[in-house]
Amino acid sequence: MAIEYKTLDVRPILLSGGEPFPAIMGAVDDLMPGQGLKLLAPFRPQPLFSVMERRGFDYELEEMGGGDFEVRFLPKQPQATVDASVNANAPDLWPEPSVDLDLSELDPPEPMVRLLAEAERLEPGEVIFAVLSREPLFLFPELTRRGHQWVGNFDTTGSFYRIMIRVGATEESSHGR
Repeated sequence: MAIEYKTLDVRPILLSGGEPFPAIMGAVDDLMPGQGLKLLAPFRPQPLFSVMERRGFDYELEEMGGGDFEVRFLPKQPQATVDASVNANAPDLWPEPSVDLDLSELDPPEPMVRLLAEAERLEPGEVIFAVLSREPLFLFPELTRRGHQWVGNFDTTGSFYRIMIRVGATEESSHGR
């Protein structure tokens, strides 16, 4: 599949003494899903490579002559890997989420606190869907310890972690019902 590129020439910005980074990030933010960025620069923009990798892009570099470079940032192919708790039984058969939470603007440990509180409020078998700004490494063992199941992965841009939590039976609910 051919990638469509948006082109940004930062040479005039640099020539006038400006800083091109905000223009580059603005161009990246304006890209459509699957679209790449073709960057024209008067030098090899090495520091930008790791920034763009974290944003979900690979790159191809071509020297154009005269010290100028064309860098094509192309979206990484989506990762098909999904993380799951060892007790996650058939996540594809789970019911639709009862609760959708966007916790991507919260700093740790607030997303974990909110998710655990929401899980306590729901009935066994109900599902929570949440979007987080990072992979919740400390949440996983706590969910498992409490008897909940979970599956999750990063979105195709690598910017957000998506998690589904299926509420497990607590001691109280398994004996009291």
